[in-house]
Amino acid sequence: MIVIILTLWIAHTLTGHTGPVWQVAWAHPKYGSILASCSYDGKVLIWKETSTGAGSGKWTTIKEHSLHTASVNSIAWAPHELGAILACASSDGKVSVLTFKNDGTWDASLFTAHATGCNAISWAPSVLPGSLIVPHPSGTSQLPTPVQRFITAGSDNLLKVWTLNTTASTTGSSSGSFSTPGFDLTTPANLGAGNSNTTWVLEETLEGHKDWVRDVAWAPNVGLPKSYVASCGQDRKVFIWTKEKEKKWERVALNAGGLQGNENTEGESDVSISLSVD
Repeated sequence: MIVIILTLWIAHTLTGHTGPVWQVAWAHPKYGSILASCSYDGKVLIWKETSTGAGSGKWTTIKEHSLHTASVNSIAWAPHELGAILACASSDGKVSVLTFKNDGTWDASLFTAHATGCNAISWAPSVLPGSLIVPHPSGTSQLPTPVQRFITAGSDNLLKVWTLNTTASTTGSSSGSFSTPGFDLTTPANLGAGNSNTTWVLEETLEGHKDWVRDVAWAPNVGLPKSYVASCGQDRKVFIWTKEKEKKWERVALNAGGLQGNENTEGESDVSISLSVD
């Protein structure tokens, strides 16, 4: 028998927040060792490790995002195909989206997503359901067009699906949704100036929870014909939402099937989803 003893130690302690830190999230490794953190202090900090030539490197803050006026409860990096993009959800009801540009600066869009606070956010896959199995003309290798979409969970008991609209329209769409213009907030001079490239359209609103929706997770679908979303709430419910192409979202409540000790009197606070296909 071989016994392996591992010794763990704290390699680095990152300080910068002035309140409890709710969440951390790693960016895709193609962008280097980059970590984001969000806090009750209303800030999002983005950290980067730089090599010092010996062993582990040094961590420095490369971005302090402080546009929110209340606790930032959730952060999520977009699929790496879309770029280095971070979405943030706050108790002030707003969502902000940070985008790293090639010149080394950051763009930010900010819009109201929920009237009474936003608790969680999750990105959709970068390709629409079914796009990888749609036949293409012979001899072509056309790739699906990437799409920026995410879903938010609110204290208004709702889930909302948002899609980036690259046109400068703020009018209602044929589907009955409306668009909310974001703002280029990289400089004070641009504060409040509409930016057509950061207009987020409310695609759909999902109703079902009877209390605060605490967390939401959009499953990777690898271009399969159906979208899957899991949500959990203060109402002690976990729902699985599915949608096929032009159809409406369908909701199924999970039942523990008689398992003992599964009652959570405080409500569900986190969900994670993973799918496999035979």
